[in-house]
Amino acid sequence: MRSKLPRISVGLLLATTLIGNSHANSSGLQSRQQELTVSAAISLKDVLDEIARLYHARKPDAVLHFNLGASGTLQRQIEQGAPVDVFISASPDEMDALESKGLIRPGTRKDLARNRIVLIVPTGQTGISGFQDLTRPEVKLIAMAEPQTVPAGKYAKEVLDHLGIYEQLKPKCVLGKDARQVLTYVVRGNVDVGIVYATDAQTSPQVKVVATAPEGFHSPVIYPVAVIKESKNSVGAIDFESFLLGPQARAVFQKYGFGPNQSMSKEQENLPAMTVCEFRVGSFNARGNNSYHRLPALRNLTLSP
Repeated sequence: MRSKLPRISVGLLLATTLIGNSHANSSGLQSRQQELTVSAAISLKDVLDEIARLYHARKPDAVLHFNLGASGTLQRQIEQGAPVDVFISASPDEMDALESKGLIRPGTRKDLARNRIVLIVPTGQTGISGFQDLTRPEVKLIAMAEPQTVPAGKYAKEVLDHLGIYEQLKPKCVLGKDARQVLTYVVRGNVDVGIVYATDAQTSPQVKVVATAPEGFHSPVIYPVAVIKESKNSVGAIDFESFLLGPQARAVFQKYGFGPNQSMSKEQENLPAMTVCEFRVGSFNARGNNSYHRLPALRNLTLSP
């Protein structure tokens, strides 16, 4: 059958291919111009997944690439020249460091959301009702994020320091590379308790919150956002940041337990149905005090809600 096709069909096919290639080259350039790389704290994974749907409905040609990890790691990647357009940290410290080096676009830094620090145990476990219970001898292992490089760990250490029990508990501490790994340690029963963000705790029915740290026990858990100065798509980056600060995104942040930015508008918009996004969880290898416990690397770690 193929040998009987008219010769003209070959010519039409070649012409179509040439035109298609020309169009593809043009659209490929446009596609690159519409792409955005957003480096964000991994505790924002679920909320960013949903926000990507909203943004795609508004900007169908935009493609979002999310590079997720510990804020300190993401900060260092940007300092080393990683091609990032927008940065969202789980703490002001990392953004302060970038701003002091002139690496963020002036006037684009905003406070995006807030969070809380909580103490969690596996569902069904009893006997622990507060942070002071961590000093009890039956509590053998306490999971928290690396305090030197991960905001969740820094906040956890501040809580324990405020109570005057950090040094006493240090030999019991198991350090995770981020709050999500701490959550996984608790879910799997590798530890007795964990200190995580409230938003991470609510993603798993296999843990329960037994205490919430009073805000005066630690510095405010604020998520700042900014456009990176060397962004190759600064117009798109500024537009996406504006969207993050708008009413649709605010509703998503609140849905996942984040405190809202009070400057957001109160307009309401409809939730679209599709998403174009790509998640890449940045690798991280923290070095900490040798007195901490170290658990083997987790395998098959699922971060999806």
